[in-house]
Amino acid sequence: MSLTDSQAVVSIVAALAILAGLAGVIVPGLPALPLCWGGVLVWAVFGTAGAGRWLVLAAATVVAVAGAVVKYLWPGRNLRNAGVPTSSLLAGGVLGLVGFFVIPVVGLVVGFVGGIWGAERLRLGSNQLAWPSTVHALKAAGLSMLVEFLAGLVIAVLWVGGLILA
Repeated sequence: MSLTDSQAVVSIVAALAILAGLAGVIVPGLPALPLCWGGVLVWAVFGTAGAGRWLVLAAATVVAVAGAVVKYLWPGRNLRNAGVPTSSLLAGGVLGLVGFFVIPVVGLVVGFVGGIWGAERLRLGSNQLAWPSTVHALKAAGLSMLVEFLAGLVIAVLWVGGLILA
């Protein structure tokens, strides 16, 4: 495989986009599933893998959309069941965004945790009562990341399968 071969270049660009998408689950600011799906899109549009590439793109689209929906609905339902109000999640989101710009690398997490804890502390009036809500929110954030990573991984496996079968 030569780098002057256009099919090789398309495959490398697609692979890099998929890898960046998988890294985007952990690195704030990178849209994970859109990058993974975009890599498959580039491969399907510009590649020469035959008609199967459109089936791979269709399957990757279904996985990306399902992953994006489940990523929000499942953790959100768990938080509602645990009694964590939306106002606390909004406070965590806002402070997480502020923390992202104020403290490099870890500011998003620190701001998110601090925001939820602070909102719950104000709402419930006690450290002992605020901490369980914060733990539930952290578990929900972890579940959301896991769902997104698994969806990205499935997209990557579909793409590799398309490469092998092409």
